[in-house]
Amino acid sequence: MKEKQMPKYLQLKQEILSWLHTGKLKPNDQMPSENEIAEQFQMSRQTVRQTFGELEQEGWLYRMQGKGTFVSTPQTQKSRDVQTIGILTTYISDYIFPHIVRGAESALRARGYRLLLSSTDNDKEKEKESLDMMMSQPLSGLIIEPTKSAEGNPNLSYYLSLDYQHIPYLMINERYPEMNCPSLVVDDEEGGFKAAQHLIELGHRRIAGFFKTDDLQGVNRLKGFIRAHHHYQIPLLPEFVIHYSTEEKRQKPYESAIAMLGQEDERPTAFVCYNDEIAIHLLEAVRTTGLQVPQDISLVGFDDSSLATATEVKLTTLSHPKTEMGADAAEILIDMIQNKRANGSKTGKVYKPELIVRESTIRVSLS
Repeated sequence: MKEKQMPKYLQLKQEILSWLHTGKLKPNDQMPSENEIAEQFQMSRQTVRQTFGELEQEGWLYRMQGKGTFVSTPQTQKSRDVQTIGILTTYISDYIFPHIVRGAESALRARGYRLLLSSTDNDKEKEKESLDMMMSQPLSGLIIEPTKSAEGNPNLSYYLSLDYQHIPYLMINERYPEMNCPSLVVDDEEGGFKAAQHLIELGHRRIAGFFKTDDLQGVNRLKGFIRAHHHYQIPLLPEFVIHYSTEEKRQKPYESAIAMLGQEDERPTAFVCYNDEIAIHLLEAVRTTGLQVPQDISLVGFDDSSLATATEVKLTTLSHPKTEMGADAAEILIDMIQNKRANGSKTGKVYKPELIVRESTIRVSLS
C-alpha cells in the first residue's frame, strides 16, 4: 500500500506561499483566477477555492468584490507570521501519525497558532526539500520527526541554521544524536524488553524479532529485545533476528517469516514485531502457511495503533502516546517561543510504554 500524499489543497497552499516569499507575486498583485490555477495544477475549482479561503483567513490574500483576489501587504502578513508553527513528520496520513498531528494541531489552535504540515516519506532528500520549504516561511518554531535517524544527518546544516537564527524546534519519536534540542520519545528499548519478557514468561524459548533499523526507534527496540534474552539467559538464534530498511518493509519481514514457518521442527513459537503494521503483515504470513495466531505462533506488536484491534485476532502490543505526544510537543514548543528558551535546553519527555495484552499471545509448554 502506497503512503498517502499530502492533501491537494495543502500542496497548492505551499506552492502559493512559495510564490509570495520568492517575490514571484508581490503585495497588491492580483492572483490568477480560480479557473486558471485549477487548469494549471489539474485540480478542481473547489480545491482552489478552499486554498484561497484559508490563505485569505490567515492574512496572505484579500478579496475585492467584483475584481478578484490580491496579495496582502507585508504589514498584514507580518501580523500573522508569529502564529505559524511547522510540523515535519515522516508521514502524515497513515498509521499513528494522524493522531500525533491532531494532538499538536488541537493544542496549537487553542493557543492561537496556525499549522504548516509537511512529510518526508522517511526519505532524506525529501527531508531536505521539506526543511527548505519550511525555512522559507516566517515560522515561529518547528516540531520535527527525524528521517532515518539511524543513518546519520546529511541535512545537519539546516538544523544548525535553525540554531543560528534562534528558531525554536524540538524532535519527536527520536532525536539526531548530535543535536541538543528537546525531544519527546518513547522508551523504545524498554518496550522491546517488555515484549520479549512477556513471551518468555509465557514459556516461549524460540522467539523471532523483526525490527526496522534505519530508524533509531527500531535499533532501540531490537536492543531491548536482545537484552531480555540475556537477562533471562534464553539463547537467541542469529537467524531469528530480522532487520530491514524502510524500503524493504513490504517484502523482507513477510518473506523471512514464511521461510521460518516452513521449518516445522525448527520454527519459532513467537514473533516480536517493530510495530503493529508489521505484525499485521506477519499475521497474514502465518495464515498463508496454514498456521494460526496464537495457537501456533504468538505475536506482539508495538504502538497500540488502530490496526491492533482491526482484525479478528486482537494484537498484544506496547502503547505509544500518539495524541498526547503531539499535544505535549506543541505546549513545550510554545513555551520555548514565549519564554525565548534556547534549543539546547534539555526539556523534553520520555514516555514509558505499557504492555497491552490481548488475544495474539498464549502460554506454551516448557517441555
